[in-house]
Amino acid sequence: MSHEGIRLVTPEEAQAAAHTDDRLPADAVTPLKVRVKKSEGTGVEIDWRDGHKSSWNFRWLRDACPCATCHDERAKSGRAPGVPKPKGQALLMMYEAPPRPVEITPVGKYALKFKWNDGHEAGIYSWDYLRRVCQCSTCYSPVI
Repeated sequence: MSHEGIRLVTPEEAQAAAHTDDRLPADAVTPLKVRVKKSEGTGVEIDWRDGHKSSWNFRWLRDACPCATCHDERAKSGRAPGVPKPKGQALLMMYEAPPRPVEITPVGKYALKFKWNDGHEAGIYSWDYLRRVCQCSTCYSPVI
């Protein structure tokens, strides 16, 4: 039996994970209306059952991909969800198409899955995750 890809968690990591398991109220993570503005190329808007409204642009969502690979890369570099990777220094910068979903599919009744134009499609954006990374002025206060 192979155990490749299994990562052991230290007691400190397990304790930190237990503290981040604070559950949001059901109304806060239950969408009333979800608008994915794929044809406009602008982003996602959600009206939540508790009356809150959230919105994200596609660039931010791609940079906040919750898959294990993207999460680990952000953690190693100290970047928060939604913060883009730093660009390498090059004499001639290559054009990079802005991120846009080529396919969006619901995952059960709890999430959205995007297939991005860069080929990435591993992230499942749960309602809980999206509510926790809300970028409105009420929820988000950047560290200055």
